[in-house]
Amino acid sequence: MSEQHWRRVGLPAALLIVPLLVVAVSTSEPGDASEVTAAAPALDPANPFAAPSSLPYQLPPFDRIHDGDFMPAFTAGMAEQLREVQAITSNPEPASFENTSLALEKTGRLLGRVGRTFNSLNASHGSEVTQKIEADMAPLLAAHSDAINLDVALFKRIDDLYQRRSSLGLDAESLALLERQHLDMVRAGAMLPEAAKAQLRLYNTQISTLASQFGQNLLKEAREGGVVIDQLSELDGLSAAQIATAAEAAKAHGMPGKWLLPLQNTTTQPVLSQLRNRALRERIYQASVSRASSGATNNLPVLLQLSKLRAERAQLLGYASHAAYTLENESAGTPAAVEAMLKQLAGPTRAALLRETAAIRRLIAQQAARTHTRPFEPRAWDWDFYAEQVRKARYDFNEEEVKPYFELNRVLEDGVFYAAHELFGLTFKERKDLPVYGPDVGVYEVFDADGSPLALFYTDYFARDYKNGGAWMSNFVEQSQLYGLRPIVINNVNIDKPAAGQPVLLSFDEVRTLFHEFGHALHGMLSNVNYESLAGANTTRDFVEFPSQYNEMWAREPVVLAHYARHYQTGAPLPPALLQRILAAQNFNQGYATAEKITAAAIDMAFHQLGLQQVPAPGEVAAFERQSMKSLGLDLDAVPPRYHAAYFRHVFADEYSAGYYAYLWSEVLARDTGQWLHEHGGLTRANGQILRDKVLSRGRTRSPQQLFQDFYGRAPDAGPLLEYHGLKTSAAPKVNAAPKAQAAPKSDKH
Repeated sequence: MSEQHWRRVGLPAALLIVPLLVVAVSTSEPGDASEVTAAAPALDPANPFAAPSSLPYQLPPFDRIHDGDFMPAFTAGMAEQLREVQAITSNPEPASFENTSLALEKTGRLLGRVGRTFNSLNASHGSEVTQKIEADMAPLLAAHSDAINLDVALFKRIDDLYQRRSSLGLDAESLALLERQHLDMVRAGAMLPEAAKAQLRLYNTQISTLASQFGQNLLKEAREGGVVIDQLSELDGLSAAQIATAAEAAKAHGMPGKWLLPLQNTTTQPVLSQLRNRALRERIYQASVSRASSGATNNLPVLLQLSKLRAERAQLLGYASHAAYTLENESAGTPAAVEAMLKQLAGPTRAALLRETAAIRRLIAQQAARTHTRPFEPRAWDWDFYAEQVRKARYDFNEEEVKPYFELNRVLEDGVFYAAHELFGLTFKERKDLPVYGPDVGVYEVFDADGSPLALFYTDYFARDYKNGGAWMSNFVEQSQLYGLRPIVINNVNIDKPAAGQPVLLSFDEVRTLFHEFGHALHGMLSNVNYESLAGANTTRDFVEFPSQYNEMWAREPVVLAHYARHYQTGAPLPPALLQRILAAQNFNQGYATAEKITAAAIDMAFHQLGLQQVPAPGEVAAFERQSMKSLGLDLDAVPPRYHAAYFRHVFADEYSAGYYAYLWSEVLARDTGQWLHEHGGLTRANGQILRDKVLSRGRTRSPQQLFQDFYGRAPDAGPLLEYHGLKTSAAPKVNAAPKAQAAPKSDKH
């Protein structure tokens, strides 16, 4: 399950991509960008960000970009945007959509260019230098965005337009832009008194600094961590290719003759399903759950201070908790709606878990009887190992048996691209003539059904040092009719690169990851809106995962699977009997898989509903997490959450605080969509056009609730999700969002 997709929402276009970077500015009144004196030096015309790229699609010139280019470009870009905002606020003409709202949307072009490129490269191909740039500037774009969002004169003009919006004669998308700008400025604190704004700026700076620290601690753990094995015999159960990869990893870290098993960002590790050595399994698991919990990379004090500051900031803005503040701007609307959804799913999930636990206990008891040993209660490091054996016994296959049929390039081109062609008419042409930032990066030009150029699609699929964990999509260029821009989208995954000369063979979970991230890519590539800030995946977190979640369905669709699942050596198709066993096994262990996500979401919500006096001490974090799981009946020793707090990057370093539930919320929409597609003929161009017209092309030009209603025709229903995962035991309740939020919060919250 790929989950590391992040977005900045709720800021002017240039700030959508730059998370936590700033430049020192001089103001005559704190926070009033109209009074800013932007004294930054002019950017050297030789800097690759100084002007829009002349490459196709305005592709960043990766072959000309050096680390030393970023800081000057950020500095100049921020100063430029402040001057542009000052021009808006000093305009003597009355506020109009063109001279205020549209003008604000047009600010920050330079900042957008450098921000998108830096964020993507720092996440996927960073270095100590780029991490230092991030850390050094962390007190900043927070301050830069505050200088704009808290600008009194700018808000006065936006608010004037907002109050007159019904009489402005705006088209629907322009009205959506104005309403979004107004809501974002109100939520950012524009209506606070000046003393409160000063405190808010301090909170934002502190929070951005801590979030950066949290993420960099995890990167350091990933570089320096992993489990080192001295004896080859301990790796019994791994394939020869996996052992060779572990040997290469150890050699690369200066340990020739040993084997290194790096840790992925989730709690449980893939090798736990294969390793026969129980002591090594426990060692790997303990290394995973103890990450960033002590020493120089201890994230516990960091995340607790983050939770406290977020709670204080929410109170300053007039909300009961950070979760209440965050969710007001999401489809869910309230923490109560999220908790209701988690409880709806927890009951069937627990029932499935108990059945799965019983099956694993029986297997352990049977093996103990045969070997005359004492049976034991399965622990978290045992679950995957025995679950895989139960799967093999029930369905007569294991992951190693099917991997030869899932070669990376074939899965991508004959699976992921094939489904996109059948549904949307898209075609893909590999480009070897365009610059890339690393040897393992691929580029495809994407063409629409009529043959016209649509987008560039970059792929970066292998794990490496200094690369963030997980999988994600981001944009180098956002689609915009206003500027005539077509999108450049990238998918990042963290597949272990095999030894030289070996094929890249995927597990079925990794296959699903490719389809998942390409769903995000489609959201970006098929966008067809005027304004960048409303384009593609710039939508709510509990809707942005919807296109990716439904796109996963094609990985297991028989007609698609049969098209890409071919043996990497012989080209022979996956045998029909094995294909049927794969499909039959898809609902296996889904109680465990769903519980992982539910409990992680519960931990996220627990930390972000804290009041000012409720933040636990570092030594109380484990008990605090346990209580959040117990409230849902899912506090089982053998079933850990997908992330413990100390390495929960999504919610403490990225943009998913009080938002991890979004994966489950979006999956409800996705499985409803899957049911709709099957009811209407499945993988057809007609269905793809409806989905494209009503959802994928629309970005955030309408509310997510309305977009889904327009497409699906009724409220979301959890039934298809439970059925998809084999969890449905009775009629499932509807998943109802809170009523759509007003365009701006009530003033008494401020």
